[in-house]
Amino acid sequence: MIFRQLFDSVSGTYSYLIASRRGAEALIIDPVLEKVDRYIQLLNELDLRLVKAVDTHLHADHVTGLGALRDRTRCVTVMGENTKADVVSMRLADGDRLDIEGISLDVIYTPGHTDDSYSFTMGDRVFTGDTLLIRGTGRTDFQNGDPRAQYDSIFNRLLKLHDDTLVYPAHDYKGDTVSTIGEERRNNPRLQVKSVEAYVELMNNLKLPNPKMMDVAVPANMHIGLAQSAVAEKGWALLPAEALALVGRPDVALVDLREKSEREKHGTIPGALHEPYTKLGDNIGPGGVLRVLGADRRVVFYCAYGERSAMAVQAAQEAGIKSACHIQGGIAAWKDAGGPLAH
Repeated sequence: MIFRQLFDSVSGTYSYLIASRRGAEALIIDPVLEKVDRYIQLLNELDLRLVKAVDTHLHADHVTGLGALRDRTRCVTVMGENTKADVVSMRLADGDRLDIEGISLDVIYTPGHTDDSYSFTMGDRVFTGDTLLIRGTGRTDFQNGDPRAQYDSIFNRLLKLHDDTLVYPAHDYKGDTVSTIGEERRNNPRLQVKSVEAYVELMNNLKLPNPKMMDVAVPANMHIGLAQSAVAEKGWALLPAEALALVGRPDVALVDLREKSEREKHGTIPGALHEPYTKLGDNIGPGGVLRVLGADRRVVFYCAYGERSAMAVQAAQEAGIKSACHIQGGIAAWKDAGGPLAH
């Protein structure tokens, strides 16, 4: 496995690049905007293809690199389903799995620092965001933070992991890079409380100043969605009501770009083909299934919220599939419009 822990000294942020091997798909956790050039350089040096960029929560101390990485690599942006971000390509819930080639992470909802905080376990390690830090815990005094919820997330979720589980947080300000669940249980001063009430009392009296970047970072991180209007202006977008009229037509190929788990959980448009977004490059290339379909049918992409499909339309048009368009707003907008779903 390729595993790189990357550090932004300005915000004290750790980002994590993960892939199963050289030449494989990769994902990055908690990227920082100012470090995007470095991530791209490292991806190229390691011969990796970034397919997913993940934020553990809506950050207040730095601007996320999710949008920039999406724009430069056409990767899928990922956050938890409770995020306040306007548009991300994929939203995950507690108990879901986050998959790329050769790598699988389990999703744990761990609110408390914020109400959209998620942790990710992978084999012998856990990525805790700002929920559990090395010898500390994330503050709970803004962004709908809740010390009681954080106590539950830590004591009843994260500390239930094996003591040898490696802890990789999103931040550290002392120079520590990794810990373990057992170490934190024994040595983290904030975890030596006797009750949830004692933890609430501790967290409610930290009296910390707001992060210096908070007024800039939070609004910026809430508006990272791809401008689907730019795709619509080129005539490559359909509103759900327009797409409804195309269901069942022999000259139209509806193409679902979501992953299998998303289709099973949220349903699919009847008659749609399943061609995951991660395989798009092959599918629109010479001899690819979508290139062949596009020769005599109108190709209509859709995904969860319209972000993957908007990127797919741009790529397909560049590849010469001039009939390609997408359903603006994805399956979420389709549902709102009363479109039929198959399960």
